Amino acid sequence: MSSRSTDAVYEQYLASPPEVYERHFVPSIGITSAAPVLEAARLCPGERVLDLACGTGLVARLAAEKVGPSGSVTGTDIHPAMVEVARATSPAAPEVEWHVAPAEDLPLPDASFDAVLCSLALQFFPDKVAALEEVRRVLAPGGRVAIGTPGPIPPLMADLHEVIDRHLGAEAAGFVHAVFTLHDPAEVEKLLTAAGFAEVEAEHRALPVRLDGPANFLWQYLQGTPLAMAVAEIDHDARMALQLETVERWQPYVDGDGMAMDPGLVVATARRVGKS
Repeated sequence: MSSRSTDAVYEQYLASPPEVYERHFVPSIGITSAAPVLEAARLCPGERVLDLACGTGLVARLAAEKVGPSGSVTGTDIHPAMVEVARATSPAAPEVEWHVAPAEDLPLPDASFDAVLCSLALQFFPDKVAALEEVRRVLAPGGRVAIGTPGPIPPLMADLHEVIDRHLGAEAAGFVHAVFTLHDPAEVEKLLTAAGFAEVEAEHRALPVRLDGPANFLWQYLQGTPLAMAVAEIDHDARMALQLETVERWQPYVDGDGMAMDPGLVVATARRVGKS
């Protein structure tokens, strides 16, 4: 691949990370991974729903469709830029209320939700039990939580981890690994139990997804995540070397006009019982 064509692919994804995330990650991975979480939540019309660590608002928008105009949906995320894109992307869903807040300290009343959803985020929380205790606090008695966390790391992403380690450093590569660190159903069950939940269940499921071709998916991923900051610090030649090596490493995963990957997904559910 020529230097010019390398730059041409990279330059397609120079929007802000939340914009790239919404435009490319949500259709390829976000929707597929959200579906089992929404299914497990069994939302009904009229219910009050919280989308915890909502990102650009995909799960909140889908939940709003399920609970209808008689229900309500709230989305929270610690990143203001993510919430800004969520607001801008959801003009047709005025029933969604957005907040910028950490999962461990939600600006929401006690017992104010019937269901809390958390897709592809619990693995990133610094204090997972504290976050889940907040979830339990804002759930009404009998309310339930549904969670999805990916992993273990699939070979395609393990290859990317190695390439990023060489080209962007160990700290950047650590993000790739961190995405897939909470993939043991027993560990998720343990966290929910420690936070005081009952009727805890978790299972690991297959999650086949379709991705764009190697060069495009590389920059969608790098520019749609916190790794965009590390990419901004390297020059043209370093970007070209990073792309060329990744594209070569990913050739075994090419299937037709894209790539196939199955990161797997732990789907967990639990219920708040009692008033305290």
